[in-house]
Amino acid sequence: MTDVTLTLQEAHELVFQALVANRTSAENARQVADALVAAEAAGQPGHGLSRVPVYAVQSRSGKVDGYVMPEMEKAAPGLLRIDARNGFAYPAISLALEALPEMARTQGIAMAAIRRSHHFGLGGAHCEVLADKGLVSFVFGNAPAAIAPWGGKTALFGTNPIAFAAPVPGQPALVIDMAMSNVAKGKIMRAEMLGQPIPEGWALDEDGNPTTDASKAMKGTMVPIGGAKGAALALMVDVLGGALLGAALGHQAPSLFKADGPPMDLGQVIIAIDPQLSSFGAFGDKMLALVDAIDGVEGARLPGSRRIGLREAARRDGLKLPQPIHDEIRALAGRVGRAA
Repeated sequence: MTDVTLTLQEAHELVFQALVANRTSAENARQVADALVAAEAAGQPGHGLSRVPVYAVQSRSGKVDGYVMPEMEKAAPGLLRIDARNGFAYPAISLALEALPEMARTQGIAMAAIRRSHHFGLGGAHCEVLADKGLVSFVFGNAPAAIAPWGGKTALFGTNPIAFAAPVPGQPALVIDMAMSNVAKGKIMRAEMLGQPIPEGWALDEDGNPTTDASKAMKGTMVPIGGAKGAALALMVDVLGGALLGAALGHQAPSLFKADGPPMDLGQVIIAIDPQLSSFGAFGDKMLALVDAIDGVEGARLPGSRRIGLREAARRDGLKLPQPIHDEIRALAGRVGRAA
């Protein structure tokens, strides 16, 4: 299968045009394109350009409102409530990332509660924005049912990512981002789009049997990380991303991968902490000591550090996009027969 190479600017323009051509405002399309291209450049294609086709058709059908802008209110000194209004998640997250730093420095800790939201992409990227401003941060977000309670075969919890970031003086932030399944479901979606098998251990079919068939996996359930512990963590995130916000629980939310249906009504929690207040000013030295200790272990590397080199390579060499995905996005943008 051939790949198409696009510069970051070309990829952004292509995503932007595909969304605008499918009932999305220019401002929202820009923010969505920012997030998807950044995910692709960071080596996370399951949250990258392979999401464009389903985003576009959901905006066209009204499952996600591509025109609305989020609304924010300060519910308490350390709490923001943000209503994404059944639009894309990224504009709502942008509001949170702009407002939280000042609140966290004033209160020591601050939280944004986002409801009536959509797929929120690469959670670590949102945390990294706050870490680059000197804050420790967490993101929790629930997703449609994909993981069964431990011992069961019926999916109730989403893959429910947890992301975390912390600043390291003079170095890139420490970023940890993981789904509660062995892989993010977007990787299986991408494999299905490309007609490729998936590795064993990623998913189970509808009968609860291990499968390497991406289509069967999309209809079945995901394997949680660490067995029962991963399923319990997925439950925890459903509380934080669903019940705590009054958003849909995983088993109440419609599919993120189908064009039609009601709005997603997912939830995201973003927490920002000022580490200087809690550590009596020792946080930076402690982080450097921790990073140095990890670097001193032969063969070890910091979680998330791979993203730095991948971003540099993407800026230098562009993004390689599988031809079928490129063609589908071009068709959505109405650019068939024209240059990329």
